[in-house]
Amino acid sequence: MKWTRPSTRAFAREAQRTPGYSRFDWLHGYVYARWPYLYIGVATREHPLARVIVPIVNAISRLKPSWLGVDGKSMADAYHGKVVPLEAARQLVTVDQEVELRNLEHIVPYARARDIILKNPDHIVALDCPCRLSRPDPCRPVDVCLVIGEPFAGFVVEHHPERARWISPQEAEAILQAEHDRGHVSHAFFKDAMLDRFYAICNCCSCCCGAMQAWQNGSEMLASSGYVAQVDGERCIGCGTCVESCQFQALSLDGDLVLLDWERCMGCGVCVDQCAQEALALVRESAKGEPLEIRRLMGEVLGAADS
Repeated sequence: MKWTRPSTRAFAREAQRTPGYSRFDWLHGYVYARWPYLYIGVATREHPLARVIVPIVNAISRLKPSWLGVDGKSMADAYHGKVVPLEAARQLVTVDQEVELRNLEHIVPYARARDIILKNPDHIVALDCPCRLSRPDPCRPVDVCLVIGEPFAGFVVEHHPERARWISPQEAEAILQAEHDRGHVSHAFFKDAMLDRFYAICNCCSCCCGAMQAWQNGSEMLASSGYVAQVDGERCIGCGTCVESCQFQALSLDGDLVLLDWERCMGCGVCVDQCAQEALALVRESAKGEPLEIRRLMGEVLGAADS
């Protein structure tokens, strides 16, 4: 029985220790992690059952929004991603100790799901991406979703052995680098049903990723990295490579001049490394929020404890 598998019991035990985590949250989390391909396929409207399930979910949200865990607030408050440039993503897969960072609203600006609690952070699983596999012609490769720490990694491997595999932190870094080189964006994902915390890094393309498409349609479920791209006009030759590589459509070409749409730039850094002329850089922008840089955050906590 899958309900009695060790990973399911571990997920249930951790749920009991999570403040404010309801039985509905647990059921929601189980469904999400147990059937992610159906869940995402319905959410992206690609699965045939979306015609049946979406109206039911919408009706429930109107009748009793608190069942969704956000008391009528935007669904982005319950399920969201934080853009993480390559170096910040690497830090998340190479943490060599358990981490407990709570209430990171200044970094993850949502009502729920803003904690980073890493147990067994070296337990990392590469999962076939549900967003990509929901599409008729997905980007390749598909095994680019990194599930990090327990109880999430163990649950995914035990329930999806044909689509998930254990990897080392070094292999996770290699996947991040390869996806970055392909022009894809790393997001740290948080979800209320996943124990109100960080659980995975997804490496996203705007043609497949449901979250990026929701963002393009006006949802606020993606938060900026806290950086923006800056163009060096003296180095730039107007080749347009950066424009083609931008997953957020924040760059455009006016003759030989590259223009930046400040509002749309999410500070992923993909354009920086795609530019052969080294004409772009990421710069901190406080108006875009605080970066998710876990080693710095851990250092701040340690410093506060010592003072």
